[in-house]
Amino acid sequence: MTIVKPLATLARQRVLDGDRAGARELVVQLISEVTGSAVLDATINADQYSLNSLNGRAVLEGGERYFFKFHSEEGEDATITEYYNAELLRENGYLVDVPVFANGEPGRQILLYALREDARLADVARASELGLAELADGATVPSYAEIVAAQQERDRHNLDRLLATLHPATLAQTSAEPIHQLFHHRLVTEGVTPGLGGRVATFYIDQDFQLGDLVIPWSELKDLQWSINGVEYARTLGSLFDEAGQRLAPERLVESGAVIAHGDDHNANVWFSRRPEGAELVAFDPAFAGRHLPTLLADVKATFHNVFAHPLWLYEPAAADAGYTATVVRDGQRLIVEHNWDLSELRQAFLESKESNVWRPLLAELDSRGWLPEDWQRVLRLALMMCPTLVMNLRAGAPSGHTPISSVIAFSQALSAGSEPVSGDDRFSRFFAAIDPS
Repeated sequence: MTIVKPLATLARQRVLDGDRAGARELVVQLISEVTGSAVLDATINADQYSLNSLNGRAVLEGGERYFFKFHSEEGEDATITEYYNAELLRENGYLVDVPVFANGEPGRQILLYALREDARLADVARASELGLAELADGATVPSYAEIVAAQQERDRHNLDRLLATLHPATLAQTSAEPIHQLFHHRLVTEGVTPGLGGRVATFYIDQDFQLGDLVIPWSELKDLQWSINGVEYARTLGSLFDEAGQRLAPERLVESGAVIAHGDDHNANVWFSRRPEGAELVAFDPAFAGRHLPTLLADVKATFHNVFAHPLWLYEPAAADAGYTATVVRDGQRLIVEHNWDLSELRQAFLESKESNVWRPLLAELDSRGWLPEDWQRVLRLALMMCPTLVMNLRAGAPSGHTPISSVIAFSQALSAGSEPVSGDDRFSRFFAAIDPS
């Protein structure tokens, strides 16, 4: 019997262990086996956005050059059953790159695209925010206006596709969609209360948290009330994970219908292709795309990761220390946080585009059909909160590189995404007021 090694999983672990040369050998073997061609060269990118994946470039013996990317994370062999859906997206009008080679075997998932010299929109936006003159390849950074216009056009186009594909779906159809791997499946473990399993258990439960100068165990942190920059919040971290474990379950998301969508098209999965008539944004890596995505989840990842995760704190926590400050004081059962992080002008423009070009009209359509649940804000808040907390370990000192300062900012963003203020408003409550169709 031939043993097929999970080369993608092994390569990802080698990178996490610091053995990039060993990871490269495994990637070369995997690409050779998938393409049936010898690999002349392969390079794994150092990429802060690929938190659960690897990507890079490869050259085959015939001179063909490819961009490769693959995911490798717990549970995917049981939940990602339709891994590559680029053709589905293209057939339904989305701008998406279609891979030349695709392999979906558990532990060996990989996509190979014809190599493009375009930058990703995430890199373009970062360069603009930091005031850089050039991208990594030496190309001139596009203007602020060009970047914002491209994002607005993409949001409008995606809304058109969401509305065109909006349809009723059965529980069996929506439950089978791989997008749940990004949300509910990361909250559950068999035999454990939903919301307290999966990555919550791995990352947070029974751990200590250094927040500024304080060290607080999870057993206490989970029940503390937060005050962030003078705004008091109603819910605790523990109660929010509990609620997410229940409310984001697939069977609770059926009533809002379904759409054909990418589901994970944040800007690190979008090429910025310059053209004389204006930039064209083309998505790739549709690992979590599908035909029956729950409507309320379809644009959550793009909204959080394009807007609220920037600048710096989620993907580059060490760099965030240079620009931001945060203090934490504990007063009994209250955690009083002050920090000076805020959205940049570019991310504010991205947020306004999401409000007017995606969420407000999409929710209005659901409302007109009678498909918008009364607690739609709770669904979106919980899903937004899960984006940072389940994509990486936000604790200071964890392998993700978070610091006592960036961890404060991270949990503050997560908490304010998930919980309404007791009184007053914040950036998330203003977002929800802007998209409310009522």
